[in-house]
Amino acid sequence: MEASVPAHLDTTTYPRTQHDAAKNIHLRLTYSPLDPNTYLAQTASPTAGANVLFFGTTRDTFEGRPVSQLSYTSYPPLVFKTLTAIAEAAVNTHHLTGVSIAHRLGVVPMGEASIAIAVSSAHRAASWRAGEEILEACKEKAEIWKREEFVDGGKEWRANADRDAEGNLK
Repeated sequence: MEASVPAHLDTTTYPRTQHDAAKNIHLRLTYSPLDPNTYLAQTASPTAGANVLFFGTTRDTFEGRPVSQLSYTSYPPLVFKTLTAIAEAAVNTHHLTGVSIAHRLGVVPMGEASIAIAVSSAHRAASWRAGEEILEACKEKAEIWKREEFVDGGKEWRANADRDAEGNLK
Protein backbone atom coordinates (compact mmCIF):
# COMPACT_ATOMS: atom_id res chain seq x y z
CA MET A 1 0.00 0.00 0.00
CA GLU A 2 1.40 3.35 -1.03
CA ALA A 3 1.67 6.01 1.65
CA SER A 4 -0.38 9.11 0.90
CA VAL A 5 1.29 12.48 0.56
CA PRO A 6 0.26 15.03 3.21
CA ALA A 7 -2.06 17.64 1.68
CA HIS A 8 0.43 20.46 2.25
CA LEU A 9 3.00 18.58 0.10
CA ASP A 10 0.55 17.55 -2.64
CA THR A 11 1.35 19.86 -5.56
CA THR A 12 -2.10 19.22 -7.07
CA THR A 13 -3.66 21.22 -4.21
CA TYR A 14 -1.87 24.41 -5.36
CA PRO A 15 -1.91 27.26 -5.94
CA ARG A 16 -3.36 28.15 -2.59
CA THR A 17 -4.58 31.69 -2.17
CA GLN A 18 -6.20 33.99 0.33
CA HIS A 19 -7.81 37.32 -0.48
CA ASP A 20 -9.12 40.03 1.82
CA ALA A 21 -11.15 42.27 -0.48
CA ALA A 22 -11.76 44.94 2.17
CA LYS A 23 -8.02 45.53 2.66
CA ASN A 24 -6.99 44.50 -0.88
CA ILE A 25 -4.58 41.85 0.44
CA HIS A 26 -3.65 38.95 -1.83
CA LEU A 27 -1.62 35.96 -0.61
CA ARG A 28 -0.43 33.03 -2.72
CA LEU A 29 1.64 29.86 -2.35
CA THR A 30 2.37 28.14 -5.64
CA TYR A 31 4.61 25.63 -7.37
CA SER A 32 4.36 27.64 -10.61
CA PRO A 33 6.61 30.49 -11.79
CA LEU A 34 5.68 33.90 -10.39
CA ASP A 35 4.24 36.49 -12.79
CA PRO A 36 4.98 40.12 -11.87
CA ASN A 37 2.02 41.44 -13.86
CA THR A 38 -0.39 39.42 -11.71
CA TYR A 39 0.83 40.97 -8.46
CA LEU A 40 0.99 44.52 -9.79
CA ALA A 41 -2.53 44.16 -11.16
CA GLN A 42 -3.79 42.92 -7.79
CA THR A 43 -2.51 46.01 -5.99
CA ALA A 44 -3.34 48.61 -8.64
CA SER A 45 -5.79 51.31 -7.62
CA PRO A 46 -6.88 54.69 -8.99
CA THR A 47 -5.89 56.15 -5.60
CA ALA A 48 -2.36 54.73 -5.80
CA GLY A 49 0.37 56.97 -7.13
CA ALA A 50 3.07 54.44 -6.23
CA ASN A 51 3.33 50.77 -7.09
CA VAL A 52 6.40 48.87 -5.92
CA LEU A 53 7.33 45.30 -6.85
CA PHE A 54 10.11 43.20 -5.33
CA PHE A 55 11.19 39.91 -6.91
CA GLY A 56 13.61 37.71 -4.96
CA THR A 57 15.47 35.41 -7.36
CA THR A 58 17.77 32.39 -7.08
CA ARG A 59 21.38 33.42 -7.60
CA ASP A 60 24.17 31.17 -8.87
CA THR A 61 26.43 31.21 -5.79
CA PHE A 62 26.09 31.27 -2.04
CA GLU A 63 29.09 31.96 0.18
CA GLY A 64 31.37 31.21 -2.76
CA ARG A 65 29.76 27.85 -3.54
CA PRO A 66 28.08 27.39 -6.94
CA VAL A 67 24.33 26.79 -6.50
CA SER A 68 22.38 24.46 -8.78
CA GLN A 69 18.92 25.30 -7.43
CA LEU A 70 16.85 26.12 -4.37
CA SER A 71 13.73 24.33 -3.21
CA TYR A 72 11.14 25.52 -0.72
CA THR A 73 8.56 23.91 1.49
CA SER A 74 6.02 25.24 3.97
CA TYR A 75 3.01 24.45 6.09
CA PRO A 76 0.28 26.63 4.50
CA PRO A 77 -2.11 27.02 7.47
CA LEU A 78 0.68 28.62 9.52
CA VAL A 79 2.15 30.56 6.60
CA PHE A 80 -1.18 32.15 5.71
CA LYS A 81 -1.76 33.26 9.32
CA THR A 82 1.71 34.80 9.42
CA LEU A 83 1.46 36.46 5.99
CA THR A 84 -1.97 37.84 6.84
CA ALA A 85 -0.61 39.45 10.02
CA ILE A 86 2.37 40.89 8.11
CA ALA A 87 0.18 42.31 5.33
CA GLU A 88 -2.41 43.75 7.72
CA ALA A 89 0.30 45.46 9.78
CA ALA A 90 1.75 47.03 6.63
CA VAL A 91 -1.66 48.23 5.43
CA ASN A 92 -2.40 49.80 8.81
CA THR A 93 1.06 51.34 9.30
CA HIS A 94 1.59 52.70 5.79
CA HIS A 95 -2.03 53.25 4.65
CA LEU A 96 -1.51 50.97 1.66
CA THR A 97 -4.13 50.57 -1.04
CA GLY A 98 -2.98 47.04 -1.82
CA VAL A 99 -0.57 44.26 -0.83
CA SER A 100 0.29 41.08 -2.68
CA ILE A 101 2.68 38.45 -1.29
CA ALA A 102 3.41 35.34 -3.33
CA HIS A 103 5.92 32.62 -2.51
CA ARG A 104 6.97 29.81 -4.76
CA LEU A 105 7.39 26.30 -3.39
CA GLY A 106 9.27 23.33 -4.75
CA VAL A 107 12.31 23.72 -7.00
CA VAL A 108 13.21 27.26 -8.05
CA PRO A 109 15.99 27.23 -10.68
CA MET A 110 18.62 29.94 -10.91
CA GLY A 111 17.32 33.26 -12.16
CA GLU A 112 13.70 32.52 -11.28
CA ALA A 113 11.78 34.23 -8.50
CA SER A 114 10.93 32.57 -5.22
CA ILE A 115 9.08 35.55 -3.70
CA ALA A 116 7.10 38.46 -5.09
CA ILE A 117 5.89 41.38 -3.03
CA ALA A 118 3.81 44.14 -4.56
CA VAL A 119 2.46 47.13 -2.67
CA SER A 120 0.63 50.29 -3.64
CA SER A 121 -0.03 53.54 -1.84
CA ALA A 122 -0.86 57.14 -2.55
CA HIS A 123 2.81 58.19 -2.42
CA ARG A 124 6.15 56.45 -3.07
CA ALA A 125 7.73 56.77 0.38
CA ALA A 126 5.09 54.57 2.00
CA SER A 127 5.34 51.96 -0.76
CA TRP A 128 9.14 51.75 -0.60
CA ARG A 129 9.18 51.41 3.18
CA ALA A 130 6.27 48.97 3.28
CA GLY A 131 7.74 46.72 0.59
CA GLU A 132 11.02 46.34 2.44
CA GLU A 133 9.33 45.88 5.82
CA ILE A 134 7.07 43.17 4.38
CA LEU A 135 10.04 41.36 2.85
CA GLU A 136 12.05 41.44 6.07
CA ALA A 137 9.03 40.29 8.11
CA CYS A 138 8.41 37.43 5.66
CA LYS A 139 12.05 36.34 5.90
CA GLU A 140 11.98 36.56 9.71
CA LYS A 141 8.56 35.10 10.47
CA ALA A 142 7.00 33.10 7.62
CA GLU A 143 7.09 29.33 8.08
CA ILE A 144 8.89 28.67 4.79
CA TRP A 145 12.09 26.64 4.62
CA LYS A 146 14.55 26.33 1.78
CA ARG A 147 17.01 23.70 0.70
CA GLU A 148 20.09 25.04 -1.01
CA GLU A 149 21.45 22.55 -3.52
CA PHE A 150 25.03 23.05 -4.63
CA VAL A 151 26.83 22.00 -7.80
CA ASP A 152 29.23 19.91 -5.66
CA GLY A 153 26.24 17.78 -4.52
CA GLY A 154 25.90 19.38 -1.08
CA LYS A 155 22.44 20.18 0.24
CA GLU A 156 21.55 22.34 3.23
CA TRP A 157 18.16 23.15 4.77
CA ARG A 158 17.78 26.68 6.09
CA ALA A 159 15.07 28.79 7.64
CA ASN A 160 14.79 32.21 6.01
CA ALA A 161 15.24 33.75 9.46
CA ASP A 162 18.77 32.31 9.68
CA ARG A 163 20.18 35.17 7.56
CA ASP A 164 19.95 38.96 7.60
CA ALA A 165 19.28 41.22 4.60
CA GLU A 166 22.96 41.00 3.60
CA GLY A 167 22.96 37.19 3.70
CA ASN A 168 24.97 36.96 6.91
CA LEU A 169 24.20 34.42 9.63
CA LYS A 170 22.34 35.97 12.56
